[in-house]
Amino acid sequence: MNERPSPWRIAVVVATAALLAAGCSDKSSDEPESVDLEPLSQIESPDPAAPPSGSVTVSPSGLHSTTYDSASRSVVALDDGGAALVVFDADRDGSAPRTVALPGPAADVVPVGDGTVLLPMDQQLARVDIRSSKVDTTPVDGTLLSAAVLDDGRFAVGDERGVVHILDPATNESQTIDGLSSVGALAATQFGLAALDRHQTSLTKIDLDSNKLGLALRAGTGAARVATDDYGRILVTDAAGGQLLVYSSDDLLLRQRFPVGAQPWAVTYDDKSNVVWVSTPADNEVVGYTLDTGIPVESGRFTTVKQPDSIVVDSDTGDLFVGSATGDGLQRIPTGAPA
Repeated sequence: MNERPSPWRIAVVVATAALLAAGCSDKSSDEPESVDLEPLSQIESPDPAAPPSGSVTVSPSGLHSTTYDSASRSVVALDDGGAALVVFDADRDGSAPRTVALPGPAADVVPVGDGTVLLPMDQQLARVDIRSSKVDTTPVDGTLLSAAVLDDGRFAVGDERGVVHILDPATNESQTIDGLSSVGALAATQFGLAALDRHQTSLTKIDLDSNKLGLALRAGTGAARVATDDYGRILVTDAAGGQLLVYSSDDLLLRQRFPVGAQPWAVTYDDKSNVVWVSTPADNEVVGYTLDTGIPVESGRFTTVKQPDSIVVDSDTGDLFVGSATGDGLQRIPTGAPA
């Protein structure tokens, strides 16, 4: 990672205030007060009031868990049933995508960075080579909801029972850490691993060395999606609370919280422009924010296809891709262009 000035130097006061407001218990424990919520499945979108910015490529179905693989320069998403990958060529705008059949419905798509993606499924983790369409599977005890790639090459997967599984693809060795209600998303940074429990709407550090849960903080009133950046920050959309939450991952502190103005859903980060992009399906828009002043500052806003439930940045060009969950296609937005 390139050396950059810390984004936290100018946010000490903001961090302190945010931590006090983070919803932690006043008990001696660091655990947030226990809650049991039914996670939001999505924010319903109205019919678009304006044409989508940029260009749109037709898709064979709705697109879900849209992600980008830099090695194959592909935009990859799940179809409506989750049983097939839809693969778009990022260098051929408007070209028809191809599909890759999966051995079962997947809950998410996570790029490994080498031309393959991980797909958490029921009782197995699939790994798909995007170029060859080859599918390999590893049995895992549990209905898997999430996955992440650790710095040491191991894979972390989370299941609906609240168990985090650590898998070593080189040795087939594994370990488990339990204690959460569910593991809806995982965030891996250079500082370690954290799990988002959407039922508890909490973010918890995972202590891999001690094989136990670490510090936990409340993640708003209804957390939706998670992303990370090169600084090691963890970005969480609080859909129920209408906020963007920014955590440091080395010490798990809530550094920034910012009202988005509409219910935020998908989130992604452009490490080259240092802009975090958030989708707001309630008004079919994506909004960009810079975080380097201690308070998020809006840097761009674009209209989208209907139901923009997943977004991702092409790390080479900075183009933003938006997947429509209702079948309106894959939208490409050159974010340097006017809205």
